[in-house]
Amino acid sequence: MTPRKIIIDTDPGQDDAVAILLALASPELDVLGITCVAGNVPLPLTARNARVVCELAGRPAVPVFAGCDRPLARDLVTAEYVHGKSGLDGIALPDPQMPLQTGHAVEFIIDTLRGLPEGTVTLCPLGPLTNIATAFQRAPEIVSRVAEIVLMGGGCFEGGNTTPAAEFNIYVDPEAADIVFKSGVPLVVMPLDVTHKVLTTRARIEAFRALGTRVGHAVASWTDFFERFDMAKYGSDGAPLHDPCVIAYLLAPNLFQGRHINVEIETGSALTRGMTVADWWRVTKRPPNAMFMREVDADGFFALLTERIGRL
Repeated sequence: MTPRKIIIDTDPGQDDAVAILLALASPELDVLGITCVAGNVPLPLTARNARVVCELAGRPAVPVFAGCDRPLARDLVTAEYVHGKSGLDGIALPDPQMPLQTGHAVEFIIDTLRGLPEGTVTLCPLGPLTNIATAFQRAPEIVSRVAEIVLMGGGCFEGGNTTPAAEFNIYVDPEAADIVFKSGVPLVVMPLDVTHKVLTTRARIEAFRALGTRVGHAVASWTDFFERFDMAKYGSDGAPLHDPCVIAYLLAPNLFQGRHINVEIETGSALTRGMTVADWWRVTKRPPNAMFMREVDADGFFALLTERIGRL
């Protein structure tokens, strides 16, 4: 089987880092490049962290590009209170030796979609959608060339994790999300409704550590750090591993269940900025534009994740 060509757009973030590792460990996926955006931490750190993860995986040849350093129309909001000052707090890893590519992430996205056959590249955004929306604005002809966008963002029944209404990735740049959700590209959305069901219990973290590898130890250390905030916030047994759901879907879509529904992004209200208005019950006549997931086989998800991390 020919590997599926993907671009990972990301703002690492411990859970982004685990998602990148999952992709790099999976021969079913051909990671054409990693494009970085400001989000969990500012752009210089997300660009650093992506390279740290590639080197940890033993994949220093994967091209990493820096992209947009701020949202389209708003001041940047970051999440060091969750991820720590570096974005990858939890374990000390050396600064990357692999170079940051000289081109801009948006230009890489545009050039890649122009250069490869239509419908062969899947975009996998794990952070704010600024890079993707900017690419669509600069080169509208590439929109029809995208095979699919599988993204982490939003929420419906779970509400928001940054405001009562909004999930972080969408909240940071709702204008960018609005562009992407209205683009017409086939969308698969991994919202909080799914990611809050894949919790890093103690047994699951120790399974990473028990792999006895440098990568397994790093993942266990990251999730040890990452889970503290969410456990205190939600009173849960662990933290949700949001972003690996995107990559897990590409590898094992049968782990997830959802509905093809209409999803609109709120950009005008101060109270509900960044809300994903998901018409789960199909009470409007707005046409469906996204496969919005709601259920996940959490045990199957962690079995897949642990097995693949063990390959690195």
